[in-house]
Amino acid sequence: MRVGITRIMLIAAGMVLVAPAAHGQKKYDPGATDTEIVIGQTNPYSGPLSAYSTQGRAQVAYYAMLNEQGGINGRKIKLLSLDDAYSPPKTVELTRKLVEDDKVLALFGSMGTPTNSAIVKYMNAKKVPHLFLASGASKWGNPAQTPWTMGWYPTYRGEGVIFAKYIREHLKDAKIGILQQNDDYGRDFRRGVQERARRGRAQADRRRADL
Repeated sequence: MRVGITRIMLIAAGMVLVAPAAHGQKKYDPGATDTEIVIGQTNPYSGPLSAYSTQGRAQVAYYAMLNEQGGINGRKIKLLSLDDAYSPPKTVELTRKLVEDDKVLALFGSMGTPTNSAIVKYMNAKKVPHLFLASGASKWGNPAQTPWTMGWYPTYRGEGVIFAKYIREHLKDAKIGILQQNDDYGRDFRRGVQERARRGRAQADRRRADL
């Protein structure tokens, strides 16, 4: 399934092209030519979340395989995957490099909620696609305010809903206690649990009222 998702993401990246060229205008956005698409990302190849660097390594390897097979519609995919050590200030520095120096077509699959939070305003101000974030924060689904940003992971709120639903259906009269992180992950997860718990109580009240 991950391979299928990655292929979809690459096709999406290949479709981010400008309208047909007019006189004196470039044919494509920066980062795209007739033969190549350049995309960038940051990943924690070092630092406290370096275990997650496997995602970036797998993507680099997958794009290399695709390029060996001819690329996407004749274009090779060049992925610039840089180590931000899961440090938001470093993410900002490297993202500016990718956008302003390397001229990437899009930022693609960057890891982490705090790291992507540090660059989301910049990416939308620059109107550079900020796609398939490796983060489950529900705030990424906000096209009105951040139309150039799109999440990828199932949301942390959705995880909370799933756990709460399972507990209500399989553990009678269970009480739930949450020890949460004081960040987007913890708050989203708690909201999901609370929403599902309230819904479950409301359904139980309706059933009792019908008896």
